[in-house]
Order: sequence, then C-alpha cells, then structure tokens
Amino acid sequence: MARRPLILVTSSHQSSGAEMLDDSISLSHRYFDAVLDHGGIPVAMPLSTDARVLADMVDRCDGILLSGGDDIEPGLHRPDITAKLRSTCAIAAPVRDLMELLLIKEIFRNPRPVLAICRGHQIFNVALGGTLYVDLPFERPDGSNHSQLDRRCDPVHPVALASGSLLACLTRRRSLGVNSTHHQAIDQLAELLVPTAVSPDGVIEAVEFRPADRGLLQWFASVQFHPERLYDRFREHRPLFRAFVAAAACDKKK
Repeated sequence: MARRPLILVTSSHQSSGAEMLDDSISLSHRYFDAVLDHGGIPVAMPLSTDARVLADMVDRCDGILLSGGDDIEPGLHRPDITAKLRSTCAIAAPVRDLMELLLIKEIFRNPRPVLAICRGHQIFNVALGGTLYVDLPFERPDGSNHSQLDRRCDPVHPVALASGSLLACLTRRRSLGVNSTHHQAIDQLAELLVPTAVSPDGVIEAVEFRPADRGLLQWFASVQFHPERLYDRFREHRPLFRAFVAAAACDKKK
C-alpha cells in the first residue's frame, strides 16, 4: 500500500496553552480531519523563522496547507493606514507573519502543492505584493456581513466561479455556497494572480495563478472561505481536498 502524502499545516500562536500555560501553537482539528479524510497525513508546523529549518520542513513534506487564523500585520502591505484603522486588527504574534512569508518564499524555491485557506489566502497575496482590506466593515460599509461566526459551518452566501477555473472544474459548478468568517480580505490583487471566485458584493473569494504563471507551483488553490468546515456535510467541497492530497501524492512519487 502506498504511503500517504505528508501535509504540512501552518499554525497560530497561543500565549497560554493547555500544558502549564506555556507559549503554544493553536490549530483547529478540522484541518487535520479534512486532510486525513482525503488520504493525507497532516503535521502541524512549529512557529519557526529559521530559514534553514523551514527549508528542511518543505523538503520533507509533500504538500503545504496555509491555514486560517488572526489578522495580518497591516505594516506588511499598507503601512500608511491610520491608527484607528490599525486598532481594529487582532494580531496574535508577528512571528507567524514572518514565518509564513519565509515559508512561501521557500515554496517557490522548492515547489510543493499548496492549498491556502482564509488567512493563508490573504498572506499568499501579500507575499506576492498584493494588499488587504484591513477591516472590511469599516472600509466597505455597504458590503455583506463577512464575519458570520455563528454560522461558521454553514453556507451563508454564494460565490460566482470563473469559467474554466480550478474550482469550477473540480465542483462542476458556476456557483458555490460558502461560509464567511473573515475580518480582512484581498484588496489589491498581486500581479501573478487572477480572481476565480467572487462574492455578491465583490470580495475576492478564490484566486489562481495567471495562465502564463501556473508552472510556478505543481498545484495551487487559494480560497477565502473555510471548506474544512463544510466538506463533511456539503459534498461539493470535497473535491478541493481530494485534488490537493492527490497532487501531494503525485509530488511524493517524483
């Protein structure tokens, strides 16, 4: 029997963990469940900013899942915002921002299949030179409510899928019901990326590389919503994880 591909999953910082209130990492088990249920072995990443350690971790894994979590430091993409706007951010630890930026840099040096979810979707755009809305309710007051935490495991609005996009091909749909639990979102899209799913109020809900740049990684999908909270009850969200783990398994054979 073939060995399951190893999927590296990024984690958040927790200042007071379960064991002796130590500094800890934090990661929803739903990411693990989604990877396990589709044939992979998930491994939580430590919060390291040592480039050599990150390079070793990427070299040993078969795929990388950039998970959700807290807001991204605005100084990384919009340093000139007002103090009032910056005060709306909930930033757990700057170390995670730095770690993920270094990790993404390493992924391009040593390519692996990548699935980016929510915060992962946002930090990938920042890493490639894009920007974010720091506070959606403040900056887009006429938009929809994108922070529906009480319905985090249910579809709350549709997203329109671009014809021919990865999501459209995987789901065989032109529209997909998604959950919505985010405070920030993509504003200016990085030059290498194109939007492939958009909410009714225009928020970018998924991106891919431009056709000319798709060879930069073996496989890549990036979504603003949380499919790991939907796939168990909504079958249309399963093909994304199935394709990601399958791509990691193919990478393992090379």
